[in-house]
Amino acid sequence: MLLAELINTLQLAIGPVILISGVGLIILSLTNRFGRIVDRTRQLSVEYRSSSGADLERILSELKILTVRAKVIKGSNFLAVLSVLLVSIIIIGLFWSALYNFNITYLLIVLFISSIISLIASLFLFIYDLELSLRALWIELPEAIASSDVY
Repeated sequence: MLLAELINTLQLAIGPVILISGVGLIILSLTNRFGRIVDRTRQLSVEYRSSSGADLERILSELKILTVRAKVIKGSNFLAVLSVLLVSIIIIGLFWSALYNFNITYLLIVLFISSIISLIASLFLFIYDLELSLRALWIELPEAIASSDVY
């Protein structure tokens, strides 16, 4: 492989590397959200054991939403990590293709499209988690506040 070919390959790999960096920040955000869900679930579990009556219903409703949120964030995180893994394979494929003169253009295209679809699905799950977190908030707020027009 000539130095000029290596430089061209490195230039091609810059875009996917930037994508990895951006998705890494999304993964960080998702991981933080997951940690908050776990912390809140533990807190409510302690409250559940020492509560009675209407508080039990409120806490149980919130725990159900937190369970769904944990699954949604887990799925979102999985898809974001899958996106990064696919982009990493693309980068390896670019170098492999340049080094051994293989034409794997269509494979790289399929991997890139799969990576972007995975990222989009991850972001849709992230948006869904935001909706679920608001539902949990409305359960926690006093009814007078929750029923007023906040928006």
